[in-house]
Amino acid sequence: MHDVAPVSNLHRRDRTLTLAFVSAVIALVATFSAVGSTIPLFNIYRAEEGFTNAGISLTVVAYSAATLGTLLVLGRLSNHVGRRPLAIAGLGLLVLACLLLLSVHDIGILMAGRLLMGLGAGLGSSTLTAYIVDAAPTRPAWLASVASSQTVMLGLAVGAVTSGALVQFGPWPRDLIYLVVISLLLLSAALVAISPETVISTPGGWRSLRPSVRLPVRIRHLLPVAAAVFLATWATGAFYQAFVPALVEDQLHTHNSLILGLVFAAYMGPSALGAPLGGRFSPAAAQRLGMITFLAGWIGIITAIATGTLVLFIAATVVGGAGQGIAISAATRGLLYGSTLSDRAPIFAVVYLLSYSGATVPSLISARLSGTFSVPHISLGYGGLALIATLFTVFAARNPQTHSVKG
Repeated sequence: MHDVAPVSNLHRRDRTLTLAFVSAVIALVATFSAVGSTIPLFNIYRAEEGFTNAGISLTVVAYSAATLGTLLVLGRLSNHVGRRPLAIAGLGLLVLACLLLLSVHDIGILMAGRLLMGLGAGLGSSTLTAYIVDAAPTRPAWLASVASSQTVMLGLAVGAVTSGALVQFGPWPRDLIYLVVISLLLLSAALVAISPETVISTPGGWRSLRPSVRLPVRIRHLLPVAAAVFLATWATGAFYQAFVPALVEDQLHTHNSLILGLVFAAYMGPSALGAPLGGRFSPAAAQRLGMITFLAGWIGIITAIATGTLVLFIAATVVGGAGQGIAISAATRGLLYGSTLSDRAPIFAVVYLLSYSGATVPSLISARLSGTFSVPHISLGYGGLALIATLFTVFAARNPQTHSVKG
């Protein structure tokens, strides 16, 4: 009889943490569904408003730069004020972004909307992923790293496919997707609001606003390869956002917005499916396997662009996406090894700083080059980046130092 109350309290705690885990996952899906929702609309903006490939690429830069700035300044704040307030604030910024994007008639409005999305996604990237790891069940062991790293990709895929379908077949093709996303964001905020907090409020919030990039000493030897993985894979994701809408229409000869959404989802969706496969291997072996698969996908993508073959392009995109999922989740798993509650937000801030740097810098270069080089030529540059990152990963990938963690 004496054990009944403690056991009951333990079950109650498990249920509340499950609510927090589910709410954080749904909120992260909603966050990146909002980000992905604009992609099938890019061709409409090109056709109806006269936006150029360079202009579209700069909106990707604006989004990524805003996310980078938010991560640098606010990446550690949730350790002091709690996960829930910052998560809700990020969702609120995304709602404002969607409201602004209901009226896109010049490139400045699109850029401003994407910048607001970057601010919201920046808050969500470090806060919600840390919230997911805080509340994740202990079994299976790979669940925390997969859910925290691949929910982003799942959200992007859901947003792109839903947007493509509504643009192609629904009423109000330029507006309906944003109204749907706003509803999902508000629902997510309500779920987070009723979920338990996993962090005790502590002093030092103002000091945490000073830009700082740090990792625990025990995992710093993993950073170079993790950086190569994040930079190359997220650069490819930015390529799909900025250039694949034009590529699908001009080189692969289809104007269907749903197909465009499916092509983007073919890269992001398999990432979530490939990630659990990486859990069967050590972090180093999984990163090697993932990047070799990712490179194979890029070889197929370049071949498909050269031959104008849509089916091959989609198949190669699926292969590359699956490889991305294996590599990213393995790199994240290594960095999270032995992490404490206070480590997680800074670790994810570093992860996303690297990721969005990979999205921002190549996009900025590509935007400048798009006036001189065609999209097929630009794709060769991204393929070259994939080759360099894969070779580095194959030769330099290492596992966490298990002996350095005590207890």
